[in-house]
Amino acid sequence: MFDGYVHGHLTRREFLDRAARYATAGVTAAAMLEMLRPNFALANQVAKDDARIKAGYQEYDSPLGSGKMRGYLALPAQAGKTGCVVVIHENRGLSPYVEDVARRLAVVGYVALAPDALYPLGGYPGDEEKAVAMFSKLDMAKTREDLLAAVPYLMSRPECRGKVAAVGFCFGGGIANLMAVRFPDLAGAVPYYGAQPKAEDVAKIRSPILAHYAGEDPRINAGIAAYESALRANGVKCEMHTYPGTLHGFHNDTTPRYDEAAAKLSWSRSLAFFKQNLKG
Repeated sequence: MFDGYVHGHLTRREFLDRAARYATAGVTAAAMLEMLRPNFALANQVAKDDARIKAGYQEYDSPLGSGKMRGYLALPAQAGKTGCVVVIHENRGLSPYVEDVARRLAVVGYVALAPDALYPLGGYPGDEEKAVAMFSKLDMAKTREDLLAAVPYLMSRPECRGKVAAVGFCFGGGIANLMAVRFPDLAGAVPYYGAQPKAEDVAKIRSPILAHYAGEDPRINAGIAAYESALRANGVKCEMHTYPGTLHGFHNDTTPRYDEAAAKLSWSRSLAFFKQNLKG
């Protein structure tokens, strides 16, 4: 039910009404919802002021989208050219968790940009309920262009050695797949439990794909076999990993859906993928 609520298939009221049947003494439906919400105090694997990195907000142009966009840019403190990664958030906007993912990439040597799809509406509000409402008001065609524009922006930066990859989570996983469709020269895409492209679009992909899926995620997992088959039929190098017993969102360490073992294993695979395709 919470997955349905998170992805807009259930309203807050519908979630509370359905959750009420599982309520027990001292644990109301509203209390359940609060327990399932992210705790962003946990999103601090790499501190904002870590001396190994430089991080802050950066505007960039989105000529086919909203005109101007903003993202969270994290890069190694030491100068020099390196590979770049676009980090695409879940369907809530640029949360502290996603900013922390960008910093995790910066400390291992990459320039990472995490765009905020909500920037045209004022930016991520810091409140999940408000973020839900704002996300529903986005012009999704423009939003996709706003996020895609991060690729040429990173490519233009002086620190970029000419290779850009993408990693995305949930909604962002689908955007990472879209980036592979739109940019044949993308160095690689790492979608976490992301919606797969249409069959006719898979033929446009040339970059390697490393996809991570939760074991208990039937809505997304229904498309895995067809996606992998189409990629292999088109000669695209791909890996598909499913983590048994995990839920959609298992990498997000600020929510109860977090699975430490799966998150660490998938991230180690992702870093190995970036090392091969961005530094190799």
